[in-house]
Amino acid sequence: MPRISTKGQAMPDSPIRKLAPYAVAAKAAGRKVLHLNIGQPDIATPQVALDAVKGMDRTVIEYSPSDGFASYREGLAGYYRSVGVDITPEQVIVTTGGSEALVFAFQACLEPGDEVIIPEPFYANYNGFATMAGVKVVPVTSRIEDGFALPPVADIAAKVTDRTRAILICNPGNPTGYVYTDAELEAIRSLVLEHDLYLFADEVYREFCYGDQVPTSVLSLPGLDDHVVLMDSVSKRYSMCGARIGALVTRNADVHQACMRFAMARLSPPTLAQIAGEAALQTPASYFAEVKAAYVDRRDALVEGLNAIPGVTVPKPGGAFYAVARLPIDSSDAFCQWMLSDFHLDGETVMMAPASGFYATPGAGQDEVRIAYVLETAAIRRAVAIIAAALDAYPGCTR
Repeated sequence: MPRISTKGQAMPDSPIRKLAPYAVAAKAAGRKVLHLNIGQPDIATPQVALDAVKGMDRTVIEYSPSDGFASYREGLAGYYRSVGVDITPEQVIVTTGGSEALVFAFQACLEPGDEVIIPEPFYANYNGFATMAGVKVVPVTSRIEDGFALPPVADIAAKVTDRTRAILICNPGNPTGYVYTDAELEAIRSLVLEHDLYLFADEVYREFCYGDQVPTSVLSLPGLDDHVVLMDSVSKRYSMCGARIGALVTRNADVHQACMRFAMARLSPPTLAQIAGEAALQTPASYFAEVKAAYVDRRDALVEGLNAIPGVTVPKPGGAFYAVARLPIDSSDAFCQWMLSDFHLDGETVMMAPASGFYATPGAGQDEVRIAYVLETAAIRRAVAIIAAALDAYPGCTR
């Protein structure tokens, strides 16, 4: 039998999706599964985007230019200017989701064997993207006791080697919901300039910051024009996860040209989804005000409810719609699987993502789970009650 490639064997499972067969089996057994494992909001997509697709007058669904329709890129440039980022349409490449943007950046900026430093826990698919590009992830661990704040800059600097080419951050953060302070971003900026690194920034949750938290884009930091590559997406901003439209933004002309070569190789981003994405730029501000209020209610119900359970610790996220919870369990992978295969409360159970898959450090996150508060508040409260009952029954509970 022909062998599987080394890269194919090394490609990690998604902690977000790998338990899907257990959820299918639970539903087949007649149980209701509350899906808090994946960032798929139940929030309605803006009507203006839906109407644009329904009302399109095209007779051919054609290729777009490889960097996306010019009108959409012009609209995106206007959007970025509205959030304090001065860029031109020529500095934007429309991508097939934010995922493709990061894969393009890894492959355009890094050689196989190069290292990228990432504060962990981080979005689990970064591991997969790095494997695809042959890049080594070097984690620097943030602590739940500190609310997952950026680790001391000295800890990050200690990770820099002669193979280090980039730092990657997500702000607001997935899976922690942490929002970096201006002081933390300045520390990263100084480190990037000192070692002449790229700074990859995933800013897809920009619209979802709560209270007095304000996100600062790395593209607004001085002196980084040649260093920053930003990834963005419509998936969360407009609750359009299935559209698979993102963007790569950089002021570095050489990086842009290299990424364009990858973009041409995959031909073009999806035409119909670009129509929806361009129309979504007309979404009224009231939409985001309502969505943010809903997420705050959900967050508070989740965090307050879980922290009331003996042995559970959950920092209060400042943004996005995720929280990482430390539970009194022996294994997050085993517990999340057991919740689907062996446990229910009056016919209901909860699907979560084991946080071990959001770390690159072996053994980290074994007692943590990521929970996406993407269901209505009543469902979140019900999920908390189910988790509390599950901890009482779980054979591997450590309290």
